[in-house]
Amino acid sequence: MAALGGAWRRSLLLLLLAGLVHGAAAMFVVKDAQGTACIMANFSAAFTAIYDTRSGPKNVTFDLPSDAAVSNSSSCGGEGAADPSLKITFGRGHALTLNFTRNATRYGVRLMTFVYNLSDTQIFPNASSNDTQTVESATDIRADIDTKYRCVSTDRVHVHNVTVTLRDATIQAYLANSSFSKEETRCEQDGPFPTTAPPPPPHPSPSPTPESPSVYKYNVSGANGTCLLASMGLQLNVTYEKEDNKTSTRVFGINPNMTTVGGSCGPQLVTLELHSVSVPLLAFQFGMNASTSRYFLQGIQLNMTLPDAREPTFKASNSSLRALQASIGNSYKCNAEERVQVTEAFSVNIFKVWVQAFQVQGDKFGSVEECQLDENSMLIPIAVGGALAGLVLIVLIAYLIGRKRSHAGYQTI
Repeated sequence: MAALGGAWRRSLLLLLLAGLVHGAAAMFVVKDAQGTACIMANFSAAFTAIYDTRSGPKNVTFDLPSDAAVSNSSSCGGEGAADPSLKITFGRGHALTLNFTRNATRYGVRLMTFVYNLSDTQIFPNASSNDTQTVESATDIRADIDTKYRCVSTDRVHVHNVTVTLRDATIQAYLANSSFSKEETRCEQDGPFPTTAPPPPPHPSPSPTPESPSVYKYNVSGANGTCLLASMGLQLNVTYEKEDNKTSTRVFGINPNMTTVGGSCGPQLVTLELHSVSVPLLAFQFGMNASTSRYFLQGIQLNMTLPDAREPTFKASNSSLRALQASIGNSYKCNAEERVQVTEAFSVNIFKVWVQAFQVQGDKFGSVEECQLDENSMLIPIAVGGALAGLVLIVLIAYLIGRKRSHAGYQTI
């Protein structure tokens, strides 16, 4: 019996350790004044944040603790009130808030907000600031009305310089009877789903292309100085399904005067982040290949809101791009318009780009490497000029030959 008891205690200890490593799931419930539940959520969460220290940027990862609690400022919403929200507080001033919204058929987390306190030295040791930071982002957490959102797979939400990772999540708002519904809407990560192919979407009707956007110079700096210089104009091409089930393609210009700029510098990855009201996040990630001593545009991420879309939150990303390439220490320049296809539904038009990542000396662009499009455009006038010169030479030779033959028919007296 003692041996069995010891084995049982060892098994229990292993289970507890596994829960500590991965973060134990917890239930969070929001109730109205009558005690009726309107929001229920069960998940474990982890946070990865980048913060500044006196020795440079640092990454930290921490779990949502077991003593996290639902804040009294959570709300069920209702007539004339704000949308429902679940606010979870923990530690020294940290909070995760899920703001919900709905339409006739679906509901979802419209906005995820994370507040973290850099003065918490247990989580953020040696932070160069004691401020409280607030970051927020749209999410793709949504489900059909009267069903629960279920995602067994890891679900990551990138919120500015913080990544929130949800595991084994069950979430439902607008509850009908104070408990989770039996029916569920699964997240995309839990696929594959039934293979019945949906009908092909109608051919999108493109809207008129706006004028070329303004060219603006962006700068990203870190503890070791500037790691990215970029001068360019940006347009977003987005294809989406409207509320009337028609497919639309729209072009959005990025207005530098209404955009805030951020980013981060790393030894292998440099990120430029642009934020505005309609486009909460447009991120460009530049990577490098140490063996070839070249850098390139590696990834683009977009989070934006489309008010007339069937799903107002539009998200797209691709981290396997190979665009805007140049040798480390040099700059990449292209006067021609370049189109970078990120996903099937999203691409970026880049105008008059001049960019340099990683080794930027004195906040000035290095030696220029021209793009192939500009080189091809220079070949056209060269080829035309060469052809005209050849034609003139042929005419001149023909004239001289003809003149010589005409003199051959006469004799000197």
